[in-house]
Amino acid sequence: MTVVPILPTPRTQLPLWVPLTTQHDFAADSFTAVKADGVHVTFEDGRRRLCAKSGLWNANLGYGNQHIAANISAELQAASYLPLFRSAHRQAIDASAALLGLPKHAFHRVVFSTSGGAANDAAMKLARQHFVLKGQPERKLIVGLKGSYHGLTYGSQALSGDELGQAMYSVDQRNIRHIAFDDGKELAQLMRREGHRIAAVIVEPVLGSGAEAVPDDFLEEVMKHRKQHGFLLVADEVATGFGRVGGWFASDDWVEQPDVIITSKGLTNGTSACAALLIGQKVTETFDMNEAVFVHGETQAGTPATCAAILGTIDEMRRLDFRTLNKDVSRGLDTLITELQRTKGVGNSSGRGCMRGLKLLSNNGLPLSAEGVLAVVKRIHHAGAIVQPGPGRIQLLPALVYTEENFQELRIAIKAGLTTAHFDGVFA
Repeated sequence: MTVVPILPTPRTQLPLWVPLTTQHDFAADSFTAVKADGVHVTFEDGRRRLCAKSGLWNANLGYGNQHIAANISAELQAASYLPLFRSAHRQAIDASAALLGLPKHAFHRVVFSTSGGAANDAAMKLARQHFVLKGQPERKLIVGLKGSYHGLTYGSQALSGDELGQAMYSVDQRNIRHIAFDDGKELAQLMRREGHRIAAVIVEPVLGSGAEAVPDDFLEEVMKHRKQHGFLLVADEVATGFGRVGGWFASDDWVEQPDVIITSKGLTNGTSACAALLIGQKVTETFDMNEAVFVHGETQAGTPATCAAILGTIDEMRRLDFRTLNKDVSRGLDTLITELQRTKGVGNSSGRGCMRGLKLLSNNGLPLSAEGVLAVVKRIHHAGAIVQPGPGRIQLLPALVYTEENFQELRIAIKAGLTTAHFDGVFA
């Protein structure tokens, strides 16, 4: 496939090592942001582009929310930093209480972390220690889903079900298993073979890489096996929580509650390096009965400013009636996707709520290659909108504050980017 470049020639190499891209061809002027407000981002090339991925689907209420910023500012002045190593502070206690009041199901305690990846590491450690304390040290296996994304720390990279260079980095996956997100037979085979050794099954309700929704009947099969084999069920809601899919958490709609919820991204509207684990009473009771210490901590986890951001975000989501916003934006995405599917090279959609994928097909009818998807994303960027690449698709994750005018702007930019991509031979 021949891809004709359309972006400016890169200037002198930056001192910054830009993640997840080669450095020699990074088009700095077009991809270096200088300002973000509402649902738009301004770049060094002077262009103001519409963001259709909420940063990294974490600025769910848009950029520059004043109430959240004021909460953070006030706490930075009141207590610039306080740790949680063998200590507590009032903001962390208040934020924990607020978080425990959000899910439909009952959770008992909160552990703070700094990212979704680090929180997944903590969840795996928690599950394994839980079973050591219960006299079942053989339960070391953690089960994830094929195509899932949990992060790029060593533990979360091992758990991620995408090819992310695990072999190259010598990531240890000996105690990790992966199964298809919609295959009950594969799940049953794994349970027959190794159910007695499984500490936890960790599930993204909608896969962050590709926006594939995990079917309800598959989730119910996981819960049946949990009852039989006794492992913990962890809902990785780093991406799906805080109104991205529906309510506060997608797992609110599960027929049974998970033992742990992991949340991050929208937790602070993207303003802080923050994640949290909401832990069920079954797990906390095991630790309490054994007077056990959970050996996990992060210097920047649960700082006063971070907890103020959590409290401000919860306030704003309630004030803005995020459930209604979610329904409106979800309908807007339905309309947009239906229209875009009339365009050559656009296939089926995936996902739920405000977390969608739009599949792209090459001229031979096969899924567009990873290189081709990136080329399309760059052309949409050049046309005025920011979308997320995914496996054989683009992903659309707009802020909950999107308007009809924003959707119109997004439609024009995506169609223009697709037209340019066809002209340049990207779909050939």
